[in-house]
Amino acid sequence: MDESLTNGLLTEGQAAQILSCSVALLRKWRLYGQGPTYVKVGRLVRYKQSDLTVFILENTVQRT
Repeated sequence: MDESLTNGLLTEGQAAQILSCSVALLRKWRLYGQGPTYVKVGRLVRYKQSDLTVFILENTVQRT
């Protein structure tokens, strides 16, 4: 397996810290099909740093 794919995987706690939200909110987003894209590894949930960056950029609001 390509190690570059797995080296950047973050835990729920790490992702929540980057997004300045709670793990509970990440879980709620997943339940309702919202929030950043995630990876399932068995029962584990992991987030790629690049997906968090995309999520932040897509949800940036520009005031006019």
